[in-house]
Amino acid sequence: MLLKRNPALVKNAKAMRKDPTSEERRLWYDFLRTHTPKFTRQKVLGRYIADFYCAEAKLVVELDGSQHFGEEALRYDEERTAFLSKYGIRVLRIPNNEVRRDFNAVCVYIDAVIHGDVEI
Repeated sequence: MLLKRNPALVKNAKAMRKDPTSEERRLWYDFLRTHTPKFTRQKVLGRYIADFYCAEAKLVVELDGSQHFGEEALRYDEERTAFLSKYGIRVLRIPNNEVRRDFNAVCVYIDAVIHGDVEI
């Protein structure tokens, strides 16, 4: 893969791993941490930091809080998705409120995307 890790972002990624949102914490410790194929969290991919990344499935899972729904944030997220898509990486965006509202459904959905049962 030609996608290089940006050393300037490593410090930020480590800080984000130490202080996750409650939704990130729940998804990681209650599902993704032991998932097969393996996920990593706060993964530096080029000039971006992905919430969760599965190299085998070429999948990024992003949990989006309310700050992601503004016009500028939507544009940034589109640029980021386009950048990752150039490397064959799919981006699955899940609103934080869905993790809180129906955690099991979120887990089933992620698993279905990984195994090709659902397209994103």
